[in-house]
Amino acid sequence: MFSKLARVATAAFALTLGAALLGTGAGTTQAQPGAPVIGGGSGIVIDNTFECTLTTVGHDGAGRLVGLTAGHCGDAGAPVAAEVDRGYGEIGRFVYSNTELDYAVIEFTPGRIVPVNRIGNVTITGVGGPAQFPTIVCKEGRTTGNTCGITWGDVFATNVETWSQMCVVEGDSGAPVVVGSTLVGMVNAYLAVACFGPEVGTNMSAIMNDMNARGGHGAGYHPI
Repeated sequence: MFSKLARVATAAFALTLGAALLGTGAGTTQAQPGAPVIGGGSGIVIDNTFECTLTTVGHDGAGRLVGLTAGHCGDAGAPVAAEVDRGYGEIGRFVYSNTELDYAVIEFTPGRIVPVNRIGNVTITGVGGPAQFPTIVCKEGRTTGNTCGITWGDVFATNVETWSQMCVVEGDSGAPVVVGSTLVGMVNAYLAVACFGPEVGTNMSAIMNDMNARGGHGAGYHPI
């Protein structure tokens, strides 16, 4: 399944994109005591099959504990488990998935996760506007971990996406893209060659604007 961003890139460059960075397979994990620790950069398992990365976790304006990831990772109603402890069971469900902007909102079940603002080498303290060339951005993905690279900017003047030169592969979909500790976007796809091709992702400003305009789950979001 490809996002609109990926389709635009394909048409522009007439090259093949990676499989929307949606990972599959049943990896083994070691159970942890208590609820799993989850934050932007954590691996999540959708429908007990697909593996993606959580962009961020926090509360919306109604006080619900919610998170974001790439829209192609799942549809509304899809159950979510924590990759760090698959055996712990369901921790939440997709409540909204936007195919145009390729983002999704997850509502977490109260008490089923320990939400944090730092996973690996990425800490998220706020949300900001898109990065501009030649800013260095970094991401934390469940497959490739922490990688950084130069920002190319909004290559096709879409007002919703940013291209950057970061290593991403399947399973990194939804990974938080940060400048310092400011969340500026998410990982959605790559061009041509995994890890070497440019990465494209939706800007957090576009996601925030859409959630706030739509209302409901995710509106008024702020990270932990």
